[in-house]
Amino acid sequence: MFPRPIAAASPKGISYQAFLPVALLIWLIPLLAIFLTSIRPGADINSGNVFGIPSDFVFIENYTAVFTQSEAAMYLWNSVKITVPSVLISVSLACLAGYALAIYKFRVALPLFFLFVAGNFIPFQILMVPVRDMSVQSGLYDTIAGQYLFHAAFQTGFCTLFMRNFIKALPFDLVESARVEGVAEWRIFWFVVLPLVRPAIAALAVLIFTFVWNDFFWANVLTQGEGAKPITAGVRALNGQFVNNWHLVSAASLLAAVPPVLMFFLMQRHFIAGLTLGAVK
Repeated sequence: MFPRPIAAASPKGISYQAFLPVALLIWLIPLLAIFLTSIRPGADINSGNVFGIPSDFVFIENYTAVFTQSEAAMYLWNSVKITVPSVLISVSLACLAGYALAIYKFRVALPLFFLFVAGNFIPFQILMVPVRDMSVQSGLYDTIAGQYLFHAAFQTGFCTLFMRNFIKALPFDLVESARVEGVAEWRIFWFVVLPLVRPAIAALAVLIFTFVWNDFFWANVLTQGEGAKPITAGVRALNGQFVNNWHLVSAASLLAAVPPVLMFFLMQRHFIAGLTLGAVK
């Protein structure tokens, strides 16, 4: 009549517990291979020793060479200057638009919401030529501002969909009660709605930070010189015209993956709370 407790393991549960470590190992194999490549000397790769045990462990030398043989520090700083404004702009606009679409009732609210949703289904590759031409004509090509403005515009649709649904799930009586008390509309938004959806904002910020930081496609479409490249596109500078320094590229790739991982662990509590907000309503 009642479901059995989790402690009463079934054959399916045992097979799941046995399969999970195997699946985790398979998922970690590429990361392990990249890490081993990042700490092996370049001679190993040139001699064909790509997946074997490194002949020597040059952890400090390789990771130091990333900064001495390329502008890795500049690329990392460019990524910060691109990602942080993108997150702030897109999440801020999404909170405002989500509040308007969820609270106010006007004739074009639903079509406007569908317009935000429809933008997420457009393959971003088909926008490559018009976006590049628009950035060239507006003087934003090969600039930091051009990249974070594009990312903010591109991510706002998804963010609005995300925030509108969370705000829509809040009890509307809270807003009506505040209006009866004579509270200004902006104060209702700032002091009533935003504190209640703070976990959702944190979860959205983590997602957008990861999306923008890990972007490689638009980093190459919207830039040409080295001065405005983020770290995802800048790691190619470690490969020369005749020599491929894959050990240095692997080290730079792992360094580029550190900020999103740190962001997730720092915001883990809010991220999980945001994703499960309203799950047991």
